[in-house]
Amino acid sequence: MNAPRVSGDWLHSEDTQAVLAMLARAGFHAFCVGGCVRNALLGVPVSDVDIATDALPETVSALADLAGLRAVPTGIEHGTVTVVSGGTGYEVTTFRHDIETFGRHARVAFSIDLRADAARRDFTMNALYARADGHVIDPLGKGLADLRARRVRFVGTAENRIEEDYLRILRFFRFCAQYGDPAQGFDPQAVAACAAHAAQLENLSRERVGAEMRRLLGAPDPAPSVAAMEETGVLAHVLPGAAPDALARLVALEAAAGGAGVGAGGWIRRLAALGGEGAAERLRLSRTAAQDLQRLRAAMTGKAGPAELGYRLGAALGRDAALARAAQAGTALADGWETAIERGAAAEFPLRPVDLMPQLQGAALGAALKRAKEHWIAQDFAPGRDELVQLALSSPSTERPA
Repeated sequence: MNAPRVSGDWLHSEDTQAVLAMLARAGFHAFCVGGCVRNALLGVPVSDVDIATDALPETVSALADLAGLRAVPTGIEHGTVTVVSGGTGYEVTTFRHDIETFGRHARVAFSIDLRADAARRDFTMNALYARADGHVIDPLGKGLADLRARRVRFVGTAENRIEEDYLRILRFFRFCAQYGDPAQGFDPQAVAACAAHAAQLENLSRERVGAEMRRLLGAPDPAPSVAAMEETGVLAHVLPGAAPDALARLVALEAAAGGAGVGAGGWIRRLAALGGEGAAERLRLSRTAAQDLQRLRAAMTGKAGPAELGYRLGAALGRDAALARAAQAGTALADGWETAIERGAAAEFPLRPVDLMPQLQGAALGAALKRAKEHWIAQDFAPGRDELVQLALSSPSTERPA
């Protein structure tokens, strides 16, 4: 198989080339590695550029100073120096191999052997390197073939890779959702190792688990991976009580709705449909995300129509609630549901407190406004100001000041 070349702004930018050149000028190897090479070959956006080199960390720092770049020792004990070039940070890591692993952490030895560096990476598709001119190197001879086949496989033995960091269980399923070919199924060796060590997920920090789950649920179609997680017992250790079938129905509804704004926040909608006990705490969601999840789940158990969902939740969250509720119930969405949500989100309650004063004040005023608003919503936002004033002032339950 002929080795390809990669290209793109991420590689050819002056900032990236400056870091690669500072190492090459001093006689060291310098390769872009991992996600940037993988994504470029797949034709998907590249966000971060990591660099591997045979230069020792202190040498990298010294070379950065000589080149007028800033070096930050972000992970120097593991061989990583962040070199800031043109305002962009590049993690430059010395070739290394693990001597002893302790879950997420490892005792490493630095190396000049590119193949040894590749052998310690998680998946074969991440063990790909690119020179400054874009020429791709596959030291293990498996990464390019697996990437082209969209086959997610651990480097070496899945058991060993997982024992080095149990988060790789979730990372495996996330990679299958993002980069794998569902038609090929899941690597049996990897699935067996994930099942064998599923209970270890309970010992990981919730922040790390939550970050992986957000990425997984943000994949184009996470349903096959989540179903496999349930079959292996992994899901029960992450989100006990979750319902993968509802997630699969939601993905289908999203596709039928033309994507329905999956976007960066679509993972919350999918989490709402998936369910699971204590999701906000188990995944250590931010306060905003936890509040959105709570509002979605409350709306999913209610009977509000699309227009009311739009009014109460806004257009974006209203769409999420309608989709998630239909997925959970296994029902179709009504014709014109998106238009109704937009109409509800744009509706403005025509009654103001001053419209009922001085006849009503205090608690009586608040109760009357609430009753009028509920009537207005129930009547599909049709009643005008005058009708609502009459309703509020004529309510027999309204207490007026003596």
